[in-house]
Amino acid sequence: MDSDLGERLMVSTAVRARGNHQAVPAGPRRLRLDLRTTPARMRLLQAGLILLSLAWGALAVFTVSQYASAASGVVTTREPLSFDALQIYSRLSDANDAAATAFLTGGLDPVAVRQRYLDDITAAETGLEGVTALGGAGNGATASDLRTLAADIPLYAGEIETARADNRLALPLGAAYLREASALMRGTLLPTAQGLYDAENASLGTTSARATGLPLITVTAVIGLGIGCGLYLASRWLARRTNRVLNLGLLAAGLALVVSLAWLAAAYANGRSSLLKAQARGSTPVAALARVDIAVQRAHADESLTLIDNGGDDSYQRDYQSLQRTLGPGQGTLLTNAQAAAAGSPAESAVAAMVSDAQRWYTAHGILRGDDNSGKHAAAVRSALDQAPGSAATSFGQLSAHLTTAMTVDQAAFDASARDGSSAFTGTAPGVIAVALVMAVGCGWGLNRRLAEYR
Repeated sequence: MDSDLGERLMVSTAVRARGNHQAVPAGPRRLRLDLRTTPARMRLLQAGLILLSLAWGALAVFTVSQYASAASGVVTTREPLSFDALQIYSRLSDANDAAATAFLTGGLDPVAVRQRYLDDITAAETGLEGVTALGGAGNGATASDLRTLAADIPLYAGEIETARADNRLALPLGAAYLREASALMRGTLLPTAQGLYDAENASLGTTSARATGLPLITVTAVIGLGIGCGLYLASRWLARRTNRVLNLGLLAAGLALVVSLAWLAAAYANGRSSLLKAQARGSTPVAALARVDIAVQRAHADESLTLIDNGGDDSYQRDYQSLQRTLGPGQGTLLTNAQAAAAGSPAESAVAAMVSDAQRWYTAHGILRGDDNSGKHAAAVRSALDQAPGSAATSFGQLSAHLTTAMTVDQAAFDASARDGSSAFTGTAPGVIAVALVMAVGCGWGLNRRLAEYR
């Protein structure tokens, strides 16, 4: 009996012991133990490297998309908006000059001058439509400028037509309408167009700065180098744990990382170089030439308006003299600034010729004013209109032609370089995605080979 009782007690104790053992959660204990083993650490390292490779791909794509978007914006939006705003500004000024020149002839307008005026008004309205279509009406200062231009350009054109009709009938009231139209142009339309151009040109500069900025690419490169260090340290850890000096998977991942970094750097360097070239040899000289163009057109209109106004008011002549000092050449003048901005650009020779043209025009204008002041009004008008050698009209025509050439070639240079800058990022995003996938596969395969040795 005692023997049986002892056996039953031993069996009962063993059962309770087994029951207690099964009640202890085994999962966490095994996990804590597994993390102390090399295979578990390899699996954790494998997962970490794969995630790091994919994260690098996402960062690289984000970086490329930011630069590519800004570069594309320069070409497709900001540059066309800036150019349209410049066209509005330049064409309105030239229209006012053409209207004043046509008025000098009396009676029927010269066909060429009339067509020049009509082309200018049409181009200004087309540019206004372009800015509205690309940039949208929106709100704020730009929207206000667009509304002002849309309302006042037809008003100006109406006053010019009234002045033209009165002039054909030899009515003195025509000169009054012309002065009123010119005052509207100078006091409202041109300042508004200048504000619009300045705003769009500033936006172009901001977008170009985003496309060439250093902070984002620098941060991306530093993170990429950090990932490279991580791959190197992982390779060393594996070498110590497994006595294998070379891991082909991690080596492939490292080489893929180097390729992606080099690709990013090359795309950024090429894009930045082209966009900076577009700015230095395109938009910057064009902006300087635009200021010269407006001043020249206004001075030429003053020359005509002085001849038209026979009331003894010399305000237009004083304005011409003020603009002559502003134009230069000379330190701090518009022509000298434009010459400095165009140095090394395709327009350099044309801008140099403009300086000589301007000085010849000033001389011819002085002769014109001398004739007019001495009672030779008809001779002064002929100098302002006829393309005779040494006339004011000829000198102005040469200056205007060189201005147009300079602005055209530098605008073309900007467009070509900006497009090169935008195309530098073509294909980079898919490329870095593919390289990141190669990195992830390399890390997974390289660790799997070592894990297989423990099975």
